[in-house]
Order: sequence, then C-alpha cells, then structure tokens
Amino acid sequence: MAPEHGTPPTMTGAQALVASLERLGVEVVFGIPGGAILPAYDPLYDSSVRHILVRHEQGAGHAAEGYASATGRVGVCIATSGPGATNLVTPIADAYMDSGPIVAITGQVNSTSIGTDAFQEADIRGVTMPITKHNFLVTKVEDIPRAVKEAFHIAETGRPGPVLVDIAKDALTSEAPFVWPSGIELPGYRPTTRPHSRQVREAARMIADAKRPVLYIGGGVVRARAWKQLAELVEATRIPVVTTLMARGAFPDEHELHMGMPGMHGSVSAVGAIQQSDLLIAVGTRFDDRVTGKLDTFAPHAKVIHADIDPAEVSKNRLADLPVVGDARAFLKELTEAMQDVQMGDLSPWHATLASLKRRYPLGWEEETDGRLSPQYVIQRIGELSGPDAIFATGVGQHQMWSAHFLPHQEPRKFLTSGGAGTMGYCVPAAMGAKVGEPDAVVWGIDGDGCFQMTNQELVTCALNDIPIKIAVINNNVLGMVRQWQTLFYDRRYSNTDLSSERIPDFPKLAEAMGCVGLRAETPEEVDEVIKKALEINDGPVVVEFVVHKDAMVWPMVAAGTSNDDIKIARDMAPDWEEEVL
Repeated sequence: MAPEHGTPPTMTGAQALVASLERLGVEVVFGIPGGAILPAYDPLYDSSVRHILVRHEQGAGHAAEGYASATGRVGVCIATSGPGATNLVTPIADAYMDSGPIVAITGQVNSTSIGTDAFQEADIRGVTMPITKHNFLVTKVEDIPRAVKEAFHIAETGRPGPVLVDIAKDALTSEAPFVWPSGIELPGYRPTTRPHSRQVREAARMIADAKRPVLYIGGGVVRARAWKQLAELVEATRIPVVTTLMARGAFPDEHELHMGMPGMHGSVSAVGAIQQSDLLIAVGTRFDDRVTGKLDTFAPHAKVIHADIDPAEVSKNRLADLPVVGDARAFLKELTEAMQDVQMGDLSPWHATLASLKRRYPLGWEEETDGRLSPQYVIQRIGELSGPDAIFATGVGQHQMWSAHFLPHQEPRKFLTSGGAGTMGYCVPAAMGAKVGEPDAVVWGIDGDGCFQMTNQELVTCALNDIPIKIAVINNNVLGMVRQWQTLFYDRRYSNTDLSSERIPDFPKLAEAMGCVGLRAETPEEVDEVIKKALEINDGPVVVEFVVHKDAMVWPMVAAGTSNDDIKIARDMAPDWEEEVL
C-alpha cells in the first residue's frame, strides 16, 4: 500500500536491505543463501539487483573483489551466519590487504540468541574486526538503511577497504518504516583527501634538487583513479617510474621511463633505479617487505617523499623525510602544478644509466631443451594474442610473477591479483567478478594447477550464469613457487610439493564436467592454436591447460630477508652494478 501524506512505507528488514542496495545503485551481488540470511532472499527474488549464486562463499568474496577492481565500484557478497560467514574471511582479509572496496553482508542468528552458541552462530564481527575497515552488527530493523549506506561510504572513500554488515535474523523479519538517511554522519571518519599545499611545494623543491629521482608507484594510484595525473607528472618532469605488483598498468610498460616492477621478483632496472636513487617519491604504496627486501638496505642513498591517503602507512616501515597525507590523484595533480615554479636539474645522466640497465638486463627466459613448454612463453603469447584491452586475473605463485612481467601492462584495471595476502584460489572467482562487471571485455584467468584446484568450482557458476571467462591453467605438476624455494634454499628436498597433476585431474575433462570447453597444449606448436580457439569461444567459459616444465624458475629474484643489492638474474648470477653507478 502506498504511503499517505509522505508517510514512509513500512518494510521488513529484508525489504529494507534490498531497497537500500537498489538506492545505492548496486547492480549485482554474489552469494549463497542459508538460514539466517534467508529472509533477505525473498525480496531479492523480485529486485533489480542481479544475484549470482556461487558454489562457495570464498568465491563470492573474491568475485566481489574482482568486480570492484575491474570497475572501480563497490563489490558486494552475501552469506549466511556461522560457516557461511567464516568462509568469507579469506576474501575479506585479501581485500583489506589490497584496499579493495567490498561490502560483505552476512546473516546472524536472532538477536536474543547471540552469545548462546546457537546453531550456526559465529561472532563474525569479532572475527573480522582486524581485517575490515569497519563492521556493523545490526539488531534493529530501523538501523538497516543507515548501516548499509554508511558501509558503502566507508568502503569506497579514503583508503578503500572491506566493510562487514552483520544483520540479526529477527532484524530482517521485523517491520519498521523505511527511512533513507539524508546524509552521512560519521564524526570519527573524515579522511584527509587534500594534501597540504606547503608539503606539496616542499616536494617540488626536493624533486628539483634531486639528481636521481624515482616515482615509486603503488596500487593506491589505481584505486584513486590517478593514472592520468601520474602520466602528466612524468611528462612534465621526466622522472623514471617503477610500478609495484598492485600498480601494474598504472603507467604503461612501453614508456621509455618505465623501469618495471620492483621487489623480490622485480626487474633489474626497477630494483637498480630504487637502490641508486637519491629521492623516492612514493605514492599510494606501503613499502611492503616484498618490495624493500632487508629494510635498512632499501634505497640507502634516497630521501623519501611518502604520499598516502592512509596516515597509518606514512613512515610505518620507512621513515619519510617528507610525509604527505592525501588522495593520490590530488597530490599528483598539485605536484605537477607546483613543478612549474621550480627548475628541474639535468636528468639525462640518470636516464642514460637506467636505459643501460634496461638494455643489459632485459626480462626473459631460457627455452626448455626437452620440448616442454616454457610457461613464460605461454603467458606472453596469451597477452600478445588477447591484446592490451583484455583483463587478466591471476592466482598466486610463479605464474603470477610471470604474468606481472610478460603480459602487456599498458592500461590500469586490467591486471587483477592478490598482492598483500597472496591468496591461492583468487583467480577463477576474481575473473568471474571482473567479467560480470565488464561483460564486453575479454577476461582471462591465468592460474596454476595448485591454485586452480582450490576454487575451480566457480566455473560451474560461470557456465550456468553465462559468464564466458577464459582460464589458462599453467600446469607444471607441482606447487611451483614453493618448489623453487626448496630448490634454492632446501637442498632440493621436495617435501609435499608434487601435485601429480599432469593427468590427475584431467583438467580438460574436469572443465567439460563443469559445463566449460576444455583444451590442452603440450608443445610450442599448439600454443597459438588453442589460445586463438579460446578467444573465438564467447558463449561459455573455456579452460586451457598448458603442460609446462616443472623446473622453470622466476627470475630475477631477491632472496627473502636480503638486500635488493643482492638481486640475482639467474642462479648464482648477479648484475654488475659497478658499470651502472653514476
């Protein structure tokens, strides 16, 4: 019945939840129903919000992450109480580490039963407190609209991150007038987005004085949609750039001033640029241990300008000579403007040094001599044949690092991966979420045989929901990255890393059993053929198994806990830094 004289309509909490999602412009959610959340599924049945029924709650969470990373919008996942909610913990933690804007909505037992160890009760708010940006426990029906609106605001503003909304079942079934909040009132949450102008001017002065500056760019630049401002700053200053794993594509690889990815498996040119720099302009990055190596040896000659929207990250690991709190896009824009008032020094000797590093130590690999496929070649060909507009999601391990190096990273939001948490099983559901968010894009998941066996059930979800992703399984028959460490540091004692997955499972048959097309390539001559065939199939998901050499390794490599100066370009082979020092 329509309300009279502007009286708010009466709704159940479940109806209020769905109405709130609609008001916020949510187009799709990923989830699985269960007892405590079941009331919400009834109004969802008639809603404009598309619900995608996943096969495991972890898949729902990673799909929400993939959707968010590909589109820039908030991803939403739904689960019931107890084990349904706890199955979301891994993707929530993953989103927290990588600043992914997702909202996880969980059902909870009746408010009167909370704390009694009721059936399917888990204190998911307590469990996720350390891995969410904020979370809510809603026990009153009238609080649902406010909690949902605030959750979305918190998830996508400031430093993005996951927010949990846990709703008691009796709040979903009770009724109350639906009152949509006119605004957001969060007195304790006011992110600083505008950097202080004095800090920006000082940054410009420090850059003008530097002889070997480097822009150290992290995933925050992508989350802030600041790639255009980054390009304008580089154009104005000609400062060399390195992009972390989470920032691949924020600055095009093909640009002459892009030195590549820094860190444990970074390029020699990127690692060398940082180690020899006299000024690091770090934007939207957190000096992660996988980038810094032994922290007290990282960029030993450099002063540091650290700009981040999260004040907790500034000087957390490396003390900043100039801390700047603010949005990456605003900082880069204002810094470009401030550079007009200073005189840059001559950077041509620095450019020549880094160009020499890129020329002498390019990324590459040694072809296998036994006829087996090189995984690097496979990944490179997928990228070349699919083009720079394709979206790529990866699992975690060797194939992730090869993907970071050999795919065409020319545009932002085209490379989705689990960086901070390193979550095996991320690939398939994240690719699914990306394809839902960007249905016209070619979406590849590049996965390992180990990762693929963790969440491949979401291919059933893709087959039944017309989500035509393409998955490349880089099958080296082992847990490749762990085996690489066993080779290098554990005297080749291969304890529990042999998956025996060359034929068990039979990946093409497994794909067919889940409603997908299954293909396999075992020789170099078959690679292009199966990739092209996969690219021609657009009416359903495709799985392509590439049987590759088990002993292929990721190079370059900085051993954990050692200095970036000790980078190896192959086993027992290091670059000759002496020729490159200015």
